[in-house]
Amino acid sequence: MKDDPEGAVIIGASAGALEALSAILSPLPATFRYPIFVIVHLPPNKRSVLAAIFDLKCQLRAIEAEDKEPVEAGTIYFAPPDYHLLLEGRAHLALSSEEEVLFSRPSIDVAIESAADAWGSQLIAIILTGANHDGARGLSAVVHAGGTAIIQDPSEAFAQAMPEAAIRACPSAKILTLSKISTYLQNI
Repeated sequence: MKDDPEGAVIIGASAGALEALSAILSPLPATFRYPIFVIVHLPPNKRSVLAAIFDLKCQLRAIEAEDKEPVEAGTIYFAPPDYHLLLEGRAHLALSSEEEVLFSRPSIDVAIESAADAWGSQLIAIILTGANHDGARGLSAVVHAGGTAIIQDPSEAFAQAMPEAAIRACPSAKILTLSKISTYLQNI
């Protein structure tokens, strides 16, 4: 395992995710020292190619999360289709096939709440474009744990429902454009 990460980033997205994630993740340097967990609503019966796409686009290693996998700094972990992504403390990932939440598995709320429990004030949670309100409850858990809540500016989102629901749930969150989210992450 690489050096113990000082913090972690978790990102939730749905409709329009590929473009939004590209704007945020592609510019991150190879020296980025936090693990990044990415939850995108995916169809349950199809293999995801997101990790492969981002492994080519990014300087950081991007992989699809596996059950019991160790968490390493500087790695982007994508939740696989039809599984909830959970954190077992800060050291390992876990996958769950428990019930869908808001018609989704993976659920953004489930993953973010798990990460908030594991990382507390050292977690940065980001809600991007999406067509439902998954992620709003999880973002509230991050705020209550003392972590940083960031929401994509709905005016530039492909689908505004998810960022708007997150703003209603977390009015104290930072509302940023994709380029400002990327800059924020590069400066931590």
